[in-house]
Amino acid sequence: MARPISIIELTAEEDKELRRRVRAHSTSKRDSVRAAIVLRRAGGMKQTDVAKELGVSVVVVNKWSQRFEREGLAGLSDKPGRGRKPSIPLHTVERVITEVTRPPKPRARWSTRSMASAVGISADSVRRIWRANDLKPHVVETFKLSSDPCFEEKFWDVIGLYLDPPERALVLCCDEKSQCQALERSQLGLPLSPGHVRTQTHDYIRHGTITLFAALNYLDGTLIGRTEETHTHVEWLRFLKQVDRETPKELALHLIVDNYCTHKHAKVKEWLSRHPRFHVHFIPTGSSWMNLVERFFADLTADVVREGSFTHVRQLVADIELYLSQRNANPKPYRWKAQGSEILAKIHRAKQARAAVEAKLC
Repeated sequence: MARPISIIELTAEEDKELRRRVRAHSTSKRDSVRAAIVLRRAGGMKQTDVAKELGVSVVVVNKWSQRFEREGLAGLSDKPGRGRKPSIPLHTVERVITEVTRPPKPRARWSTRSMASAVGISADSVRRIWRANDLKPHVVETFKLSSDPCFEEKFWDVIGLYLDPPERALVLCCDEKSQCQALERSQLGLPLSPGHVRTQTHDYIRHGTITLFAALNYLDGTLIGRTEETHTHVEWLRFLKQVDRETPKELALHLIVDNYCTHKHAKVKEWLSRHPRFHVHFIPTGSSWMNLVERFFADLTADVVREGSFTHVRQLVADIELYLSQRNANPKPYRWKAQGSEILAKIHRAKQARAAVEAKLC
């Protein structure tokens, strides 16, 4: 009579963590195999079948199965003191970690090779030390903290329109995208094909620029657009009049705009005073991320402007207008989902971190 197969029992948390280790690209091959062994044993597979499927010995399968049954997830880690002793002195490792933020002048950052040359180890060793300590000197993320003294007041005003739009009104995210360049590539590029990426020349001929004025309807994602050669208060007024013509007269219009001077021009204010259904909401200074029309501008740039080749500015205008009409034929609104309190907490943490750095520099 065959001996019954012993099946490892897993909790929901253990099953989830083991599957993560098997799938994650950051997991080492060793840890991935150990997790796979336990999952298969928990599924009722024989040790010999697990060993054959994973390409390991039955002894290895038995070892990690027993270790998990005794110690759980902790049993899948190597015991301290096992394996080859580190060959890099501890003080060298500490130097690689502590000096990563202090590159020699005039360098702005260390590379693995320059750090390796400075401390006397290989570039691969430097890379492993940085990776183990989650240090990425080659990565830079941009940020902008608003200095607007009325930041929170303007912040909640705009966020309130997104999270709780007023009744019998339209919320329009408005702005202009200036300097849309009609660039013609100097030579014909090669198309995309299997095994080959699409190519384009790095040099180009400039054929002029245009400005796109756009109003994004937050509720349904439709757009009102207008192209102009310049972007002064005159063109902004023409755009506002177009918005007035193309929206239902019985609805109030809440416009979310930035603090560009043309939006606050005296003649613009005078026109708005004669059209009381327009309500202008200014985002805080330096907070363009709060205006959702910027998200549309990013899509337009990626889909049309940046990758295109135009022999005349009229061709660029025609492509932009076609893109707008296609978007309006099948509109997809951008939705604001982040909670205002969470955003403010993140901004406060960023300000505290910046203040701490400034204090150290002083």
